[in-house]
Amino acid sequence: MALPRLLLPSLLVLSSSLLLLPTTCHGRTPRHHLPAESAPGHPARRLASASASVKLVNVDNYGARANGKDDSAAFLKAWDAACSTEGAVLVIPKDKTYHLKPTTFSGPCKSNFTFMIYGTIKASTHMSDYKEDARHWLLFESLDNFTLQGGRGFINGNGRKWWEKSCKVNKSLPCKAAPTAVTFYKCNNLKVADLIIQNAQQMHLTFEHCVNVKALNLLISAPEKSPNTDGIHVANTENILIKGCVIRTGDDCISIVTGSKGVLATDIVCGPGHGISIGSLGADNSANYVSNVVIDRARFTGSTNGVRIKTWQGGSGYAKNIVFQNIQMRNVSNPIIVNQNYCDQKNPCPAQASAVKVSDVVYRNIRGTSATKVAINFDCSKTHPCTGILLQDIDLSLSVDVMNPASDSDSKQQSSAAAATTNYNNVEYKLMGKVSP
Repeated sequence: MALPRLLLPSLLVLSSSLLLLPTTCHGRTPRHHLPAESAPGHPARRLASASASVKLVNVDNYGARANGKDDSAAFLKAWDAACSTEGAVLVIPKDKTYHLKPTTFSGPCKSNFTFMIYGTIKASTHMSDYKEDARHWLLFESLDNFTLQGGRGFINGNGRKWWEKSCKVNKSLPCKAAPTAVTFYKCNNLKVADLIIQNAQQMHLTFEHCVNVKALNLLISAPEKSPNTDGIHVANTENILIKGCVIRTGDDCISIVTGSKGVLATDIVCGPGHGISIGSLGADNSANYVSNVVIDRARFTGSTNGVRIKTWQGGSGYAKNIVFQNIQMRNVSNPIIVNQNYCDQKNPCPAQASAVKVSDVVYRNIRGTSATKVAINFDCSKTHPCTGILLQDIDLSLSVDVMNPASDSDSKQQSSAAAATTNYNNVEYKLMGKVSP
């Protein structure tokens, strides 16, 4: 077992300064709630007190009817009015449901623009509406100093029709793209907060080519069997804070892919879902790069993975300087996994020598139960082994269901004596403190 190379000092300073896992993560999952409108700091009260000086743009005043018909044109008219005014607030009134076709909200706009959702925005279910752009429903692009704020509001992707036509649900159907519910593209100094995003057609919330992002206090949900419904997807984005989010979907709670660096996700509740993933990286022999990622204070319940790094054979680039720490697992399959032989396709993937390099990864203070026999699994590349891996203070045991399956008494006795296991394949690692298994 070789010792890892030194991690970047800046990453160590960042990770060591983070707080320890709060006591709420060792008891029941705390009930996620958005701040009450009566709370002193809630945006509704701030808007009320500042209404004399702030321009409020109500979509109803621009023709929105919330009567089950399409309100896209009215929303764009209201957007144009608010976009051209410094410090404007575009208001979606409460107790109303507005239906939108695929809509692009484009900048640049005047600074300090807020899009405030008190009511509900629902996606059109007519697939013909998505002919021009099958990848996006609500697209926000080229914005600086912009806030998407929820005043206990909802964004509903109405995704059931899309899930039913997915090749992952019906394998006889061809695989086709489906829209992401909310996309931010080329936005700087961005804040998304206090929203409920649910039932996305595919991914719920993506950040692409953005800089300086805060995603705070979000509740993201879709059925466990809904395909490809990632909660938060980060691509080519720098300096992003994801904090205080509850994510329960049919795919990754958070996925971090190429071009992303300076990512901090903290106080996250995940499950059901596929865990928090770096990747996938390297598909179609591509060069992908992810670095300086910290996942701190997270709780996973019943997810199919915990903290995961996944790369395809044949790719190149790196995933490096990553910290997973202060994490609680409950009945989680694959609590710690690195898979450099990832293959998400019908046909087997051919063996290839090239690989995305995985290095300088810290796993610290990770505890709980595994729903799979192998709790720590490093399936790394033969030609580009994982290096600089540190595991410190790890305590993962088999969950009761795995130890005592519903079978005859002899099998139960044998299973109860079993313990979680590990797989270290082509990896250079170091253990510190107590590491079990």
